[in-house]
Amino acid sequence: MRIRKIVILTILSSALFLQSCGKEKTVTTSGIDIQTASENKSVISFEDTSDSSTDNSLVDDKNNGIESKSNESKNDRDNKSNESEKNNQDKKTENKENSVVSKYSSGMLKFVDVFGQEYEVEINPNVESHQYDLNTFVREGEKLSYHDETFTSRLGVDVSHHQGTIDWQKVKAAGYDFVIVRLGYRGYGVAGNISLDREFENNVEGAKNAGLEVGVYFFAQAVNEAEAIEEADFVINHLKNHNITLPVVYDPESILDDIARTDNVTGEQFTKNTVAFCNRVKEAGYEPMVYSNMLWEAYNLNLEELADYPIWYADYEALPQTPYKFEYWQYTNEGRVDGIAGNVDINIQLYKRGVEE
Repeated sequence: MRIRKIVILTILSSALFLQSCGKEKTVTTSGIDIQTASENKSVISFEDTSDSSTDNSLVDDKNNGIESKSNESKNDRDNKSNESEKNNQDKKTENKENSVVSKYSSGMLKFVDVFGQEYEVEINPNVESHQYDLNTFVREGEKLSYHDETFTSRLGVDVSHHQGTIDWQKVKAAGYDFVIVRLGYRGYGVAGNISLDREFENNVEGAKNAGLEVGVYFFAQAVNEAEAIEEADFVINHLKNHNITLPVVYDPESILDDIARTDNVTGEQFTKNTVAFCNRVKEAGYEPMVYSNMLWEAYNLNLEELADYPIWYADYEALPQTPYKFEYWQYTNEGRVDGIAGNVDINIQLYKRGVEE
């Protein structure tokens, strides 16, 4: 389930509402995108670059809720250039690996947000850490994989009506095993109306018929627990005729470039809303999951109170910045997948060997 000193409260508060949780109206990216980290299969190592979790699929409407010798000489120069580049890359890789080793050793965490702003926070020792070796992530084209003695992985996408009509047979044939479909969303304007994603039915059934496992997410704009339960009930009602096998995801977000109904919602209240939604979903027999990113984990959501729920972590840095446990990682919002027009979010699910195999 992306500063160097701890700043005063007012700066943190301002940064908080500028951060994108992963699927926000404004898409801003910078730094090294994981898609360009390697043209060929390679091990990806930690690098502090600026990027964060955003997505192109968001609310349609503020109030309604409505991607010869001369050749020999040239070859010699190319070979020397390649050798020099390789040596430089080896040094960079060594530095990155050392960074991975020392990243959490001081009990402090440095990370960057969507604007490249650096933060340093204390790691919460009461929240379970992930057990992944960051140097074990391997990139091959669009695809990311992870395999060690304990964990393995598979790939999936998450979609909404913004991806249009999808050829799910092609998606499956391209090597993707699951999808998390947007079921619906609440508008971020004052009215806060709840709407069903207009491609929800087609995406769920089309993906299932193609052999993909399916989960759903709801873009939340609840300002209190009552509204969070209303959002959960909306999801449950629309799942009655669909058999899904993956989690139901609660996706609370900030809006970067407009006034939003959740602008004054505190981290404490966001956490209460998340718990209320997840409990309601669990009572209905579904597995709840929480969508988050590093800034939300550091300053908004109380992860101690969400320990019972898996985390779907969004981060477009070369490697996940979080020290905390997560099961899904949305690693790019600019993926290209056969069967889907334009850009699409690509996710890697990490699970213990023997669980899905």
